[in-house]
Amino acid sequence: MTPADLALVFPGQGSQKVGMGQGLLVHPQAAEVFARAERVLGWPVARLCVEGPEEQLNDTAYTQPALLTVSVAALRALEGRLERPAFVAGHSLGEFSALVAAGALDFEDALQLVRERGRLMKEAGEQQPGGMAAVLGLEAPQVEEICERVRTETGGFVGIANDNCPGQVVISGDERALQATAEPLRAAGARRVLRLAVSIAAHSPLMRRAATTFRAVLARVTFRPPQVPVVSNRAAAPLTNPEAIRQAIGQQLTSPVRWRESVRWMIDRGVHRFVEIGPGDVLTGLLRRIEPAVEGLTTEQVLGS
Repeated sequence: MTPADLALVFPGQGSQKVGMGQGLLVHPQAAEVFARAERVLGWPVARLCVEGPEEQLNDTAYTQPALLTVSVAALRALEGRLERPAFVAGHSLGEFSALVAAGALDFEDALQLVRERGRLMKEAGEQQPGGMAAVLGLEAPQVEEICERVRTETGGFVGIANDNCPGQVVISGDERALQATAEPLRAAGARRVLRLAVSIAAHSPLMRRAATTFRAVLARVTFRPPQVPVVSNRAAAPLTNPEAIRQAIGQQLTSPVRWRESVRWMIDRGVHRFVEIGPGDVLTGLLRRIEPAVEGLTTEQVLGS
């Protein structure tokens, strides 16, 4: 393997689970990441990750800093086992972990940003309730065509939030419009339309107020030129300068996650191995659907090798 073969990818919300990070605490570099997070956040991050309670861990205000911490701790535990990657990328929230990995954002600044991001998203969900649903068995253009029709019929919003992989799209919107998509999606051939256990319409215009406030927070944070190109969720292309990063992160809350395109962009430029840095194997599973010929490894697999 040469560095040009390798990309590091970081999971987002939905990958959290009680017990995550437990195996990392034996690594001094990872344990120090947890300690730094607890000094910034003022609550026992390691204990919540390892012991729960699950309800609190799934509260977006806690989920986002906890996932960032576990991902950065995993990155530090893997130091010396991986070569410098050609690219880094993160799925939605995971983009903050990718920015830390690329040296574009300090860990402490990233923690404060995702804490505020989680708070604002939760508040937006309370002010404008909505939801999300996974659509299995249809491709993004088919899904978007149905969403456009429902938007016209209902006057509400529903649209693509995540284009994850072939045959897996996540939609997001207000309750009425979201419910109205289920029947036409199934009629078009969707195998399942599965509501997700969230009460927010992430990556949609319902996050506009949260995004406006979040951009004001971003304006006070220092971003540096990344040492490794960061492939953006929004653009499905690399970000290489601080202002482009700031703008893309500021638009992320209301923009779809173009994950399938992001991964394909990296593969088309010679990446043949992806390592998922953080808890679980969600992104590794998506990778198999995007391109079965490339290799996907999880943090546990690399640490165990």
